[in-house]
Amino acid sequence: MSKSINILDKEYLQWVKDLCGRYRQSQIKAAVKVNVEQLKFNWLLGRDIVELHVEERWGESVITRLSKDLREAIPNAAGLSKSNIYYCRKFYLLYKDALKTFHQFGGKNETELFHQVGGIFEVPWRHHCLIMDKVKDDIDKALFYVHQTVENGWSRSMLLNFISTDLYERQGKALTNFTKTLPDAMSDLAQELTKDPYNFAFTGITGRYNERLLKDALLNNITRFLIELGTGFAYVGKEYRLEIGETENFIDLLFYNLSLSCYVVVEVKIGKFAFADIGQLGGYVVACNHLLRKEGRDNPTIGLLICKEKDRIQAQYALESSSQPLGISEYDLEKFYPEKVEGTMPTIEEIEAKLRDTDDSETNDLTR
Repeated sequence: MSKSINILDKEYLQWVKDLCGRYRQSQIKAAVKVNVEQLKFNWLLGRDIVELHVEERWGESVITRLSKDLREAIPNAAGLSKSNIYYCRKFYLLYKDALKTFHQFGGKNETELFHQVGGIFEVPWRHHCLIMDKVKDDIDKALFYVHQTVENGWSRSMLLNFISTDLYERQGKALTNFTKTLPDAMSDLAQELTKDPYNFAFTGITGRYNERLLKDALLNNITRFLIELGTGFAYVGKEYRLEIGETENFIDLLFYNLSLSCYVVVEVKIGKFAFADIGQLGGYVVACNHLLRKEGRDNPTIGLLICKEKDRIQAQYALESSSQPLGISEYDLEKFYPEKVEGTMPTIEEIEAKLRDTDDSETNDLTR
């Protein structure tokens, strides 16, 4: 049976008073820190609700009453609705186990936790509410989306779409041989940048199609394609011409990744993976290393084959046969992507600046 709240309960009134003071203190911080301070307030409010067992002490209707009392005491305050207070409770419950782990490794307080665990303070509150709605109690999944939001500057609509298209389950899942063909630090990052499957729904293809139609559709939606490829990809060319000996060869799609500082050869196949595909891709990777890669500026070229389907065992055997860093993924045409995808990829200016800075430093080294 639900308890009624005694409005003269001294502990309850003192708690409301403390919350009001805490809220006001959070509002006097610099504007740039408003989100951080609001998140701290929400975290501590959620902690109080859980650790003080307020619903057990003052009844199930205490949250409704608390919302009313806080809004009366702080008339112009935002985020003190009943539903938002429940979100504060969920916020604390979702991350409290991470806090315990953090304390075990020497962490001292909640503020340190947020800076150490996924950059939680850097994500807007409405993003957090969306994450809490979608991931439920999966803290690893929640922290993944928090980290991705911070790293890529996702809007709330983009966050929703990446959650809806199961990015957590797809990220870093391509079959690769990177651990055997790349240095440790680079292999981990390269693996993390892969997906399986890749989501090509933005192409709008619904009927029969061939490889040329698919590649044209990808490039006609280059912004969305770069978003799907991931952080740091910059487009270099389609059917990129390589003159190897006396033979002309054409790479399907060539990219440069700023995070990895390397060229990435992408071959797209609309059929099922075949052993011959890996030999062709590996040859293009070797050719790029000889013809395009600049020593001291670029890391070894990586190859990525994106096909309609693959036999995992066959694909794994093919990867083991190659000494070049290669990955194999599938693609999917059935998911949905948002309209607004700007701001999550390197600009032409960024890639040119990186290459120019490297060239300048090499010139300075030669003139010393």
